[in-house]
Amino acid sequence: MSTEQTAGGKQRWKDLLRMVIFLGIGFFFIWWFLLKLDEEEKSAIWQSMKDADYLWVALAMACSLLSHLVRALRWRLLYKPLNLNPSLNHTFGSVVVAYLGNLAFPRAGEVMRCATLRTSEGIPVEKSLGTVVTERIIDLLAFAAIVLLGMVVMLGKAKDWLYDTLSEKFSTLPSMTLIIIVLVALAVAAFVFYKLFWKKLLHIGIFAKINDLVVGMIDGVKSILHMGAKNTVLFVVYSVMIYSLYILGGLIIFHAFGETSWLGLRAAFVVYLFGSVGMTFSQGGIGVYPALVMMGLTDIYGISNAVGTACGWMLWGSQQAVVIAVGGAYMIYFSLKKKRNNVK
Repeated sequence: MSTEQTAGGKQRWKDLLRMVIFLGIGFFFIWWFLLKLDEEEKSAIWQSMKDADYLWVALAMACSLLSHLVRALRWRLLYKPLNLNPSLNHTFGSVVVAYLGNLAFPRAGEVMRCATLRTSEGIPVEKSLGTVVTERIIDLLAFAAIVLLGMVVMLGKAKDWLYDTLSEKFSTLPSMTLIIIVLVALAVAAFVFYKLFWKKLLHIGIFAKINDLVVGMIDGVKSILHMGAKNTVLFVVYSVMIYSLYILGGLIIFHAFGETSWLGLRAAFVVYLFGSVGMTFSQGGIGVYPALVMMGLTDIYGISNAVGTACGWMLWGSQQAVVIAVGGAYMIYFSLKKKRNNVK
């Protein structure tokens, strides 16, 4: 057996192990949650699901689909500096196929995304991977900024809940002034450390990898400036639209249930933050995403467990239904296209 075959076999086993772990986390949360429910509570959740207004659910699904379309529009802009212009049909199809792939294997979708564009547009995988990495870096930084914004501007019940939760764990909480002073001191210390010692540490493997990662992230962010002023502005606009549609989807789902119909944009923002954390802990957010959404709705806004659970599952399920239906259709489309190309 060749070295390449051995390496490929090890990678497949790693991917399989990663999938089992992430799926296991999701199913554990489902089992753990159901274990705490009695028959009356399970019946109440099921009744809430049956009583939901599915017109609003359909609108939430349309909102999710639109977010994928905007993501495809944004992705196309990253090909401009490469003098490539893939069609919106193929970039959109590749995006939904990527989400479908990520339901099966962590990060498998990114490879599938590039492979489908190679099949449909003839764009080399390595060029597409560069655009995907750049997009992921931008998304990571954007999400970090959104979380920071959420912590800064979080008002009302969400802020009270956070303070009460922390107060239960810590007898005394530091003042905001003290927190700011500590953060500024840490930032100054990090800057001094970077100036005096960082270059001397680059010969050590782990520090060299960290440096390459940071430099790559900076280069990825800078790359959007090479698209031209108009396209750079469009990229920012599309990014804002994507995250706005994510939050809007939650707001729409609230109207599917009478008990949550009074919740507004602030609650939708909080639910988005909770759900996004859940997406990182299990495969496609299964189990964890709905549980965290339920926690946010019940603990912060006083929604009943039955409706909070139904709302969490409905929000997560509507998103995945779009991915499975549209992503599956595009999988067939790309497979047929590949066969036609092979025949030619």
